[in-house]
Amino acid sequence: MKKNWIFFVASKYIFKGRGNSPVLSILGIAFGVLALIVIIAVMNGFQLSFIENILEISSYHLRAESFKEDKLDDLQNIASSISGIKAAVPFKEFQALAKGRRTGHQAVIVRGLKANTIEIDELMGAKLDFGENAIFVQAFLAGSFDIADKESVLLGSELARRLGVSKGDIITLYSITGILSATEDEGGIEIFTVKGVFRTGYYEYDSSWAFINIDCVSSLDEESDLKLGIKIENRFNDKRIQEQLRKKLVSVNFEEFNDIKLSSWRDYNRSFFGALRTEKLFMFILVGLIFIVVGLNIFQAQRRAVLQRREEIALLRAIGGTESSVRFVFVLDGAVVGFTGAVLGLIIGIAIASNIPKFFSIIENIVNAVIKLINLVAGKFGMGWENNFSVFSPAIFYIKEIPSRILVSEVIIIFMFGFLSALAAAWFASRKISKIQPAEVLRYE
Repeated sequence: MKKNWIFFVASKYIFKGRGNSPVLSILGIAFGVLALIVIIAVMNGFQLSFIENILEISSYHLRAESFKEDKLDDLQNIASSISGIKAAVPFKEFQALAKGRRTGHQAVIVRGLKANTIEIDELMGAKLDFGENAIFVQAFLAGSFDIADKESVLLGSELARRLGVSKGDIITLYSITGILSATEDEGGIEIFTVKGVFRTGYYEYDSSWAFINIDCVSSLDEESDLKLGIKIENRFNDKRIQEQLRKKLVSVNFEEFNDIKLSSWRDYNRSFFGALRTEKLFMFILVGLIFIVVGLNIFQAQRRAVLQRREEIALLRAIGGTESSVRFVFVLDGAVVGFTGAVLGLIIGIAIASNIPKFFSIIENIVNAVIKLINLVAGKFGMGWENNFSVFSPAIFYIKEIPSRILVSEVIIIFMFGFLSALAAAWFASRKISKIQPAEVLRYE
């Protein structure tokens, strides 16, 4: 018996045999794929922006510590000679209190950097917005990455707001360690001129970080150790680069490098990145429950179709169709439903995820139009809602716009979830066919 009958019968069942059931199942799969792509894309946007800010501004991909300052140039040269390393940035860091024009002090993390840091590390410079492209808190953003003068300081936008200062103003930094260990009245205290106010989009940095010239750190905090922050091309190659750097340091044979400490971004951000990964996993699972619901709907529809077509199934078996061939008719039905729904959801989901700001702007315009219409009616009774609706208002959320990142690997996984859920449901439902005996069904036909 030729196998092309399978596709002929399956096409009849799909397009003519079940009323609206295929349409509802296809829409269910499409909605699940669409929702999961959009939600995960927005979550990726938030999470990856946080991760990139942490790695590009604060923690770096690798850190080298416990080395003498006179060996810094040697260490930088060794790091730069390794393939895959993009930048090696020396820095010092300490905690301090800052005082501006307003009363009270603000806790601040002060990082000392060289004046040419953003020339060495361009990605860090890209993360520090001094107002060129700002659409939020633009009044506070000013200046540039200028710490060539030892009395210069760069402040986060929220920190500058709290201190009541802007570009050109004076602030006082009190090193906590310097004050505690000082023997003179003015120990651990320095006055700086604000040369720039930046915004990263990460509230923790914008509200508590300041940058000064690395040569000025010793006058505030003598206990601050020199460290080397290393950026690599692919942060997931950190273990390999770390091992190569360690072997290179051993081969140099400097005693000063024997006790050097190398650490990866995975080490000092383990809990935070682990929490983000767990959050994303649970969101994946919760939204993925849509596929279980749709799969059960397809399963019940296929079982009902098998029961309704007992006579046709028995006839196909009687004229030579094998059990596996007849089952394949129904499995193919589910495959077509799953594939069609997954493709439809994939196209719409990517279109929305790629234009998230425009999508939410359309929603806001529709809702505000409805609110305006309601206000016209309610205004006659002295009621109404004056404020406009906003999904993510910059006045409430610390964002300029809703970020979105589409990862190809995750899109493929979501597509396969949608397709395989329908395929699996159809396969399990088709097992009922094995219990149908052609002789018993056709006995009285």
